[in-house]
Amino acid sequence: LLALVAAAAAWPNFGFQSDAGGESDAQKQHDVNFLLHKIYGNIRDSDLKAKADSFDPAADLSHYSDGGEAVQKLVRDLKDDRLLQQRHWFSLFNPRQRHEALMLFDVLIHCKDWNTFVSNAAYFRQHMNEGEFVYALYVAVIHSPLTEHVVLPPLYEVTPHLFTNSEVIESAYRAKQTQKPGKFKSSFTGTKKNPEQRVAYFGEDIGMNTHHVTWHMEFPFWWDDKYSHHLDRKGENFFWVHHQLTVRFDAERLSNYLDPVEELSWDKPIVQGFAPHTTYKYGGQFPSRPDNVDFEDVDGVARIRDLLIIESRIRDAIAHGYIVDKAGNHIDIMNERGIDVLGDVIESSLYSPNVQYYGALHNTAHIVLGRQSDPHGKYALPPGVLEHFETATRDPSFFRLHKYMDNIFKEHKDSLPPYTVEELTFAGVSVDSVAIEGELETYFEDFEYNLINAVDDTEQIADVDISTYVPRLNHKDFKIKVDISNNKGEEVLATVRIFAWPHLDNNGIKFTFDEGRWNAIELDKFWVKLPGGTHHIERKCSESAVTVPDAPSFATLFEKTKEALGGADSGLKDFESATGIPNRFLIPKGNEQGLEFDLVVAVTDGAADAAVDGLHENTEFNHYGSHGKYPDNRPHGYPLDRRVPDERVFEDLPNFGHIRVKVFNHGEHIHH
Repeated sequence: LLALVAAAAAWPNFGFQSDAGGESDAQKQHDVNFLLHKIYGNIRDSDLKAKADSFDPAADLSHYSDGGEAVQKLVRDLKDDRLLQQRHWFSLFNPRQRHEALMLFDVLIHCKDWNTFVSNAAYFRQHMNEGEFVYALYVAVIHSPLTEHVVLPPLYEVTPHLFTNSEVIESAYRAKQTQKPGKFKSSFTGTKKNPEQRVAYFGEDIGMNTHHVTWHMEFPFWWDDKYSHHLDRKGENFFWVHHQLTVRFDAERLSNYLDPVEELSWDKPIVQGFAPHTTYKYGGQFPSRPDNVDFEDVDGVARIRDLLIIESRIRDAIAHGYIVDKAGNHIDIMNERGIDVLGDVIESSLYSPNVQYYGALHNTAHIVLGRQSDPHGKYALPPGVLEHFETATRDPSFFRLHKYMDNIFKEHKDSLPPYTVEELTFAGVSVDSVAIEGELETYFEDFEYNLINAVDDTEQIADVDISTYVPRLNHKDFKIKVDISNNKGEEVLATVRIFAWPHLDNNGIKFTFDEGRWNAIELDKFWVKLPGGTHHIERKCSESAVTVPDAPSFATLFEKTKEALGGADSGLKDFESATGIPNRFLIPKGNEQGLEFDLVVAVTDGAADAAVDGLHENTEFNHYGSHGKYPDNRPHGYPLDRRVPDERVFEDLPNFGHIRVKVFNHGEHIHH
């Protein structure tokens, strides 16, 4: 969600760029494709297989920027048989398993050239747990400078078990056993008797699941700057991404006549149960949870009262306006950067100034909530859906947990002084009109993806086509049109910020401006140069800087890579970042009557906002990932991020436009 138009100069064409070892981007793409294909069997590329069989990772330590420290550690653990076996579940929230995956990441991130990188990856793919391998390779490809232009395949085709219902996986196995091709229909878990079923299309959407897991790979809680670089504004990004998921989910609920999510409370029952209908490739079924379960302490993880104590320490810090670091010094949070420190503390990441005292509220809560089916480990159940970023949003209690976190963040944001008219005005610049071209209308369509990596196979027997199709939300094309006048007498750089919030709450009562702005969905943010005079700006929905297109499938990646190896342009440049939400989810579902939204456009001073130069030159949706400086100096959500005791401040602003729109859904479903 933090995707933002980055100030990227035009990249060199994919397929023609090489690193010191002379490997082209196309060759690297080819290697990564095969490293992630059929991860439960042998590598299906003869060159990579040969590397894997003959490579000795610790033979020449001059190829590692850390002098081979990481690789020696990992090889020692492998030789001493300390690593998790293959064909076993993996969870990032399991400390030992995380440690092993990060040992491999540590090796890959310190490889100086592609040959060393790919040889290590191929070698350890044969010797390490598959889940640990996939995780380490994904984060290494995202963060290593060697793989800047490599496009990762969608996780739902690499490890389909985490994204696909058990019933469909069983059908896939049957198809493979009989060698008969098959396309199987997937449906969302549960029945119409469960009201939560009405919004399952959001939490169970494989694109949304992929967004969530990818974001946590771009900004991992375990990140240490010694790996390579500092992740700018990571704590604030953690707040904003989950805040946007929370307000978007509430808008989907309103579209379906449901009340907004109520926050989770440690001393009250977990109202909604959840039956995931998903199975581990190895490890049995994901545990279910019945309705109205009381929280219990989880052995070896946390007691409920510990979580209450940590929460109260954090809320104390908000009331005081400062965090106390390890050395006992005060870190002032009563400013626009306070949210960043607070995000590090609440998650908590290694950036937290005092994890001893403030704990890890978010990460611990995920595990505690995930284990409520077997809190004392009596039944040896595998981890719950909340213990994987791939599957967490499937459980309705995920959103209740994040509403709870979000309200703690709101407490901090509401303690800051409101913006004044002087701060908000962009002198000489005015928004004359805002309009939408095209109806805001959503519909469902069937989306097909490949299940070949879900089933076991051998090189001797040919693959048969096995896939599943699942309904997903999409919207028809529309444009946002804004007329802006610049009467300053000179050219200015402007930031255009577009938000929308539901006009009425679930009881049909109008949101006040202050309630609305907290529930605002960020639709777009871009920079534009405005010479003197009036400008008519049109922005297509497909250009939104907060969204990404669908990730190309394995089949597309194999085909495009082959073309690129032959010298053609692969056409994969648009997919290099996968940080945003799927473009299909840009607007909420709406309903038959048309769900009313307030749509607002704030045009702010780009010269004051910009953290880097040249922002207006980027028309592509090149997303801001985790590299380098975040392009917008302002806090996320600006200028709606602080409380608004008097809405006239905004209503009288010349550089602020406000219209009402309706989002329709006429029950249309485009079938496969």
